[in-house]
Amino acid sequence: MTERRPWLTRNLVVLSGVSFLQDAASELVYPVLPIFLTVTLGAPAAVVGAIEGMAEGVAAVTKLVAGRVADRVRRRPLIGAGYGLAALGKVLVAVATVWPVVLAGRVVDRFGKGVRGTPRDALLVVGIPREARGRAIGFHRMADTMGAVVGPGLGLAVYELLDHHIRPLLLIAIAPAVLSVLLVAAVRENGPPVAARRVGTAKTAGETPPVGAPSAAAVEQLSPSFWRVVLVLTAFSLVNFPDALLLLRLHDIGFGLATIIGAYITYNAVYAALSYPAGALSDRWPRARVFGAGLLFFATAYVGLGATRDHAAAWVLLTVYGAFTAFTDGVGKAWISTLVPDGRQGSAQGVFQGAIGAAVLLAGVWAGLAWGGDGQVPLLVSGAIGAVIAAWLVVAPRSVAGRTTRYAGTP
Repeated sequence: MTERRPWLTRNLVVLSGVSFLQDAASELVYPVLPIFLTVTLGAPAAVVGAIEGMAEGVAAVTKLVAGRVADRVRRRPLIGAGYGLAALGKVLVAVATVWPVVLAGRVVDRFGKGVRGTPRDALLVVGIPREARGRAIGFHRMADTMGAVVGPGLGLAVYELLDHHIRPLLLIAIAPAVLSVLLVAAVRENGPPVAARRVGTAKTAGETPPVGAPSAAAVEQLSPSFWRVVLVLTAFSLVNFPDALLLLRLHDIGFGLATIIGAYITYNAVYAALSYPAGALSDRWPRARVFGAGLLFFATAYVGLGATRDHAAAWVLLTVYGAFTAFTDGVGKAWISTLVPDGRQGSAQGVFQGAIGAAVLLAGVWAGLAWGGDGQVPLLVSGAIGAVIAAWLVVAPRSVAGRTTRYAGTP
């Protein structure tokens, strides 16, 4: 298998397993969290958007710093610490009796995501050819999202067995989160990152560190094509508010909690099923065009969910939203990885994911404040803007970053 699939490395398999367990824990909690906040703890809808937005904002800032650090030191300890913090965050949510404790738990959880995300994504691509990174990251996203199918499925079964109580679900989620931390021990890392070794060699020789080193100027030295892609995808993320608000929309139009979880499982099943094919497609077609196709799914889902109150239609639209995530999440990371040399993967992923997270923070805040009685207005506005950006990427993909299937700069 390894001869036919050189991109299927040991670390890719292990980290996919780690992500599967952690996502099973996270997504067991996520679909019930808006209802837990608004019904059990009595928080208004604006608080749901603010909590998720602030949590993603913390992750965004942390990713920026962690990305720089990940180009200097060993990445496995950062990955382990990040998953450990995520487990601690889930403990706080499980014991919360007021919504500020949920806020603290989500912030700790997302802080852990920020600590682990960029080192993990940088380590994932080590030893994988650039022309195969779309399918490699797509494989990882598929495994990660399968956890989002198993987790809510388990949650739904427990919810029905325990007479529709939410808190036991929050407690059960702690177990797979802890297991994911333990599995990080199986990750292999052969010495510090390339950029860190170059810095050490340069200092010993009395030379100026090479451009691949994560110095204070490293971020400024990233390529113009990288910055153009980050700018466009960040602009889109300003209208891509947290998924918790989509689940709240389902509740607003009359979905019960069990039905919300069922719809969310379907969404994640579509996301998981399409992640690898979308990644493989992005290894053959311009990634801007594949990403743009994903935004067409986004626009369809948002406008449709804003316009309908029919339960069957809303369920179908949530599956369309799963196609959006599959065509953009891993594809975006693979796209970024081809625009920079290997010595700056951590810094580049940190800047990219940090900017996206900051934009989602703002999207969560404005969408939560504009939610009103049922969220129709922010959904329609975001869907319309997403359609415009999608059309541009599909029609003129090279206007964003030109040919992006391989890095053309100095490795």
